[in-house]
Amino acid sequence: MDADSVGGVDRRRLLGWGGLAAAGVVAGAQMVGARPGHADPAPTDSIPPDTRPGGAYDRYVAELAAQDKFCGVVLLAHRGRTVLSRSYGWADREKRIRNHENVAFNLSSAGGPFLPVAVLQLLQQGKLTLSDTVGTHLNGIAKDIAEQVSIFHLLTETSGIDAPMPDVHRVFNSREEVREYNQQWARQATLVAAPGSNGAANGHTAGGGAGSAIAAQIVEAVTGRTFWDYMHEHVFGRAGMTGSAYYTRDQWLADEHIAHPYMRQPDGSRIDAVRNLDKDSLSQQGPGENPGRGFIGNVFATAPDLVRFAEALRKATVLNRPYADLYTGANHPGRTPTSFSAYSGVLHILDGRQWVSGRGGGSGGISANWNIYLDTGWVGVVLSNYDDLEEFGEILDREQKAITGQG
Repeated sequence: MDADSVGGVDRRRLLGWGGLAAAGVVAGAQMVGARPGHADPAPTDSIPPDTRPGGAYDRYVAELAAQDKFCGVVLLAHRGRTVLSRSYGWADREKRIRNHENVAFNLSSAGGPFLPVAVLQLLQQGKLTLSDTVGTHLNGIAKDIAEQVSIFHLLTETSGIDAPMPDVHRVFNSREEVREYNQQWARQATLVAAPGSNGAANGHTAGGGAGSAIAAQIVEAVTGRTFWDYMHEHVFGRAGMTGSAYYTRDQWLADEHIAHPYMRQPDGSRIDAVRNLDKDSLSQQGPGENPGRGFIGNVFATAPDLVRFAEALRKATVLNRPYADLYTGANHPGRTPTSFSAYSGVLHILDGRQWVSGRGGGSGGISANWNIYLDTGWVGVVLSNYDDLEEFGEILDREQKAITGQG
């Protein structure tokens, strides 16, 4: 199991990479509905030269790949159109399959923004409200959590709940086993801080994952379907994300379009995590874990699919316009004066002039980040199946500079 998915439960760690998605979130005053001005991107006849093939960003990533310091895909898109797409290294060394832009990568915590879409779709349909308490939809949850923790608290990681650390060495072998484990684990959660208070932020603890697990179970209770099946049809399907899914370990081993995670080992070598479930990660994002053990859990996505999702938001096809604005709007202040929490990830005010929504994730053999530049129509995606990428933060900084023309 990886740093962010144990038995399929996303612990939603944010990475301290120094990129746009690195800003952490703390609890604060609720700002539901506060949102940036989401006007259509301003017309432009010029694409910044550093974003183009052969530009500064392209050359930097190519240099890292030549030194075997990057393996994966980078993509820059403007208004849904690809400006730069590069792929490096192996998706599966054993089968000699190279990475390419239609290879799906495990997103780890970078897949966190998709769960809130499902919840907001149900809000849009009038099937729940964000103020509903957990007990409105679920039985068997601790009484104080059931009565005091709302769906809003779960989605903003301000529920104040904590849960036992999962057994990171357990190997799961079916969807049913994962689903049962998640249900039992969520019911071990306890309330350790007043929901919504300054002490209730729990995104860096097992409680953050328990909150996500409970929210996913509410989706199941409301829809009568497994969370995975609902997401495939109503989120990925509506966004046109044909190469993205909650893949199982069996699919990971058989499907040539899914990147295998290569974990750094003590002797300096990298091994395929999915083919070596007895081996552990050395990554700071999940030491001792292995993403292959979870059977089904995190979102797998291709870089073009993440661009399609951003376009589906912009065109209000995955959520109606008011709910798409709610999704990308600030709901809590972050750790810096220019960062905020949103259902879509971390919102960052760039240069005092534009909003960027970003999310990063990482675990054994996994490094992922995607940024949506909400005011200009740009999307930047970096997906890697290496876990020891010290330069990852620099890649994100150079992406920002290339897109803003400040390189």
